[in-house]
Amino acid sequence: MTEEIDYIHEKAEILHEAGEKVTRTIKGKKKSIKEYIQKYVLLFVGAMIAAAGLEIFLIPNNIIDGGVVGISIMGSYITELPLGIFLVALNLPFVYLGYKQIGKSFAIATIYSIICLSMWTAYFRPIAQITEDFFLAAIFGGIVTGLGVGIIIRNGGSLDGTEIVAIILDKKTSFSVGEVVMFFNLFILGSAGFLFGWDKSMYSLVAYFVISKMIDVVIKGLDESYAVMIITDAADDTASALMDRLGRGVTYLRGEGAYTGNPKKVIYCVVTRLEVDKLKEIAYEKDENAFVTINPVQEIIGGRFKKRSIH
Repeated sequence: MTEEIDYIHEKAEILHEAGEKVTRTIKGKKKSIKEYIQKYVLLFVGAMIAAAGLEIFLIPNNIIDGGVVGISIMGSYITELPLGIFLVALNLPFVYLGYKQIGKSFAIATIYSIICLSMWTAYFRPIAQITEDFFLAAIFGGIVTGLGVGIIIRNGGSLDGTEIVAIILDKKTSFSVGEVVMFFNLFILGSAGFLFGWDKSMYSLVAYFVISKMIDVVIKGLDESYAVMIITDAADDTASALMDRLGRGVTYLRGEGAYTGNPKKVIYCVVTRLEVDKLKEIAYEKDENAFVTINPVQEIIGGRFKKRSIH
């Protein structure tokens, strides 16, 4: 009888553990579905914003963006065919390369973004341009387009196949991604000079510069964060001051001097751009010989890091 009771208890525990696993799996799936929907909604919105920048500001003033979008604008101008046809047709080979080299998720997000951009450009095309001032069109068109493209890139998509080629060539040649993209875009924006005039080509360079900076703002954020490592003989005092005066969490990393062999406490901390000067002030106040390295952080996931204001 006792053995049967033990057996029942054992089975109950197994079923309870299995139930907890199922619950965790369901919660994980719900979370992933929610994130998946959010991602594609943001890609949709990003494509809408980018299309507005192109069709309301840039294209009516014969100002183009770089990459495949720029080639598509010129192709649409020459043939008078809808811009969306060129966006889809010219990007397909690059999307295939992206699928092979980067992955399925990236390829799907990119195709979705390009199709959305094509549809939105058709929607915005009949809308009258806001300004005929080329400089204003380049600046505001660059801001709006860069905002949309930045949202798409931040959520795992792309509108420009030349970036995919650049990533592949970076692995196989001595040229960096930035150098390859710059070469493509100088060629494309230079070609615009023959088609629209050299003044429009120069305005296109202005728009391209604004777009690239706006993309950086969207991806990195207005208030950038920095990872800081401090090597100091006053590690405890410095860490306490950082926690008290900046309100930041601090982590000790164990280090060792290569020459002396002495153990060292290395302070690791993440701060905002506005807190960097205060951090340096604290570090050198506690130890004038402190060694400090500061590196920009692309993204922060998890932990208790929050933006704070400096008083």
